[in-house]
Amino acid sequence: MDGMVVAFFVPTVIFLCFVAPVWIFMHYRSKQKAQSALSDDERLELENLTVNAERMLQRIETLESILDDETPAWRQRLRAEYSHE
Repeated sequence: MDGMVVAFFVPTVIFLCFVAPVWIFMHYRSKQKAQSALSDDERLELENLTVNAERMLQRIETLESILDDETPAWRQRLRAEYSHE
């Protein structure tokens, strides 16, 4: 009878001391990662912002090329203005 009690008691103590804390820690860690991920709405908004940023970059490059054609020294004047401040 004492052997049966020890056979169940020792694995139970080992489980409660080692396995259960790691299991609980990993459970809440995975929940936290799932909550920190972007929702579908946030992901869609991020994609829209990325597209808008790329369009703005293209527009800026176009405007700079137009300025380069029409006023070739605009970059030097801009640098000179900022260097005097």
